[in-house]
Amino acid sequence: MDFKFSDEQRMLEETVGRLVRDSYTFDARNKALESEHGFSTDTWTQFAELGLLGVPFSEDAGGFNGGGPELMVVAEGFGRGLVVEPYLATVVLSGVLIDKLGNDAQKEQYLPAIIGGETRFALANYETKGRYDHRFVETSAKKDGDGYVINGEKAVVLHGDSADQLVVIARTGGSGNDKDGLSAFIVDAGADGVSRRGYPTIDGLHAADITFKDVKVGADALLGDEGKALDALEATLDLALITLCAEASGAMEVACDQTLDYIKERQQFGVAIGKFQALQHRMVEMRMELEKVRSITMLAACSLDVEPQLRKKRISAAKAQVGKSGRKVAEEAIQLFGGMGMMEETPVSHYAKRIVMIDHWLGDREYHLGVLEDLIDVDDHAA
Repeated sequence: MDFKFSDEQRMLEETVGRLVRDSYTFDARNKALESEHGFSTDTWTQFAELGLLGVPFSEDAGGFNGGGPELMVVAEGFGRGLVVEPYLATVVLSGVLIDKLGNDAQKEQYLPAIIGGETRFALANYETKGRYDHRFVETSAKKDGDGYVINGEKAVVLHGDSADQLVVIARTGGSGNDKDGLSAFIVDAGADGVSRRGYPTIDGLHAADITFKDVKVGADALLGDEGKALDALEATLDLALITLCAEASGAMEVACDQTLDYIKERQQFGVAIGKFQALQHRMVEMRMELEKVRSITMLAACSLDVEPQLRKKRISAAKAQVGKSGRKVAEEAIQLFGGMGMMEETPVSHYAKRIVMIDHWLGDREYHLGVLEDLIDVDDHAA
């Protein structure tokens, strides 16, 4: 398998890298966090102008026609800058699902608005009782004439507090975590019956708990065939998991770099603590954990077109590795910085929080180890 970047991928990497270096300083990020939405709408517009919001979409839709490797390039760059704009929520989780399920009219209506930065989306999928299980959906969508009535609650909807539109996963059949019966609907975030409780998360992002009470939508709100959204949802979540793993890789790289710079400067007994062999060994271990994540993420990013079971194995293995290696890097960075590593004014503390929180988005380490175990059991029984 060839892991070398193409010319287009290198250009994309340079574009994102230049943007983060020149415009996305730590102070600029902190200023964005204090804004109304918790991110910069000007930066979001800049993403659109640079074509970054169109990376996973086809050229016919005005996009970059990118896949896993291209999203990895973007997300790794965003991880280096601790980008807080709703790229994962709008472009990957929502936009890709619309692209996979929507008819021509729906794509023409929504994708250009996403690519142009005009409309922000959020995917309302997970529920409290189901925790990380994307199949566990009790929110219902019942037929009402030509349309539907949606009732239910969604938890920790990433950037759900500031989204203009919601992609809601609801049951039109089955119950609990049945595979069949899941449908996707586009719902205006300001529609009657939609109530949102927004809050910041510890890593600088925002989320919301959303309640749907007798929310009426038309037949044109349904994406794809009724009750058949699961395959597209899982493919979208796989792409989102790759994006998260790549973001973790970028954040871990900067955490390693900042820690190395610090131990070269911090002195004890008149000597830079970076001279101590024990600390040198710990820095090497941090770099090794980073390379583990980067390598397995690259493999996962290049596996979207392989057989589904193998794809899921590689992606869950990557997410599980992020959970283990990311926590190791975050904890070592805080330890080597000492008390300074716990201060809000110290950038590495924010990198540590983001790295640790990435483990909990879309399934933590324990969840994905369980997915791997189930997939291995299936293979054993098949053999």
